[in-house]
Amino acid sequence: MFSFCTDPATLSDLPWMACYLTTGKHLNFYWAFGTVLLLLAITAPAALAFGFAGASAARSRFAPLSLVGKTYIAIVRGVPDIAFFLFFVIALDQGLEYLKHQWVCPDWDQAIRQGNDFIVCQAAKVPLGTSPQWVHKTYSFFVAAFTFAIVFGAFAANVLYGAMRAVPRSQLETAEAYGMSQRQTFRRIVVPQMWVYALPGLSNLWMVLIKSTPLLFLLGVEDIVYWARELGGSKTPRFTDYPHGDWRMWYFLVLLVFYLAFTRVSEVVLDRLMARLTLGQATTGGEAQRRAET
Repeated sequence: MFSFCTDPATLSDLPWMACYLTTGKHLNFYWAFGTVLLLLAITAPAALAFGFAGASAARSRFAPLSLVGKTYIAIVRGVPDIAFFLFFVIALDQGLEYLKHQWVCPDWDQAIRQGNDFIVCQAAKVPLGTSPQWVHKTYSFFVAAFTFAIVFGAFAANVLYGAMRAVPRSQLETAEAYGMSQRQTFRRIVVPQMWVYALPGLSNLWMVLIKSTPLLFLLGVEDIVYWARELGGSKTPRFTDYPHGDWRMWYFLVLLVFYLAFTRVSEVVLDRLMARLTLGQATTGGEAQRRAET
């Protein structure tokens, strides 16, 4: 990046470090922090949407729909996250390629499943082998984000299901007495009030989601953990012009500071949101605020 970086071997300590930290590969490392934040920005609302749909289905009086919601919650929560991530990504990828194969290659006369190999025509590859590298990276990222949303959506569904049941029964009976239908009661009474009961669980889930972002590394996405390992290792081919010892400890220390700072900011925001939601509510938090004001 700097003009004096043409020959790293002739540089002293400070200019050498300035050149080292501003290479294109380090810019990818800095950009990877944005990748993590983008994953959280996409996954959190998507998981909340999956969770709300799953919780609504689980509490439905229509037995088949209730069974679907409870099965989704039970299966996804019962499978280890890493196992589900690795299985679901492969299954989703092969499922998309199979459907596309049936559409674009109807005359294919070979078996798709050949032993341990999954073989489709080249036109059915998702994405195509001729696609630019950024297309492959974007596809991998959104598959990973969708997988995160499915997994954490099940946990969110369990939290929201409990929150919906925590709304006082007397309020539901009052709504029925006023002639509200079941749908109106759910929309006007249950949904507005369930968040105060759901927020503690959702707050914990948000923290777990933050700590789970390094799993992107296992899904083939070049995230901050990937670049920290690559740039910090002493035997990595990433830096032939800037040889150094094993600096992984320092790179992972940067990640430690990043995650601690991010979770601290999250705690402050969630505490303020909780105080706002409990204001005037007949809960422990709302009662504490009422006493503090008097």
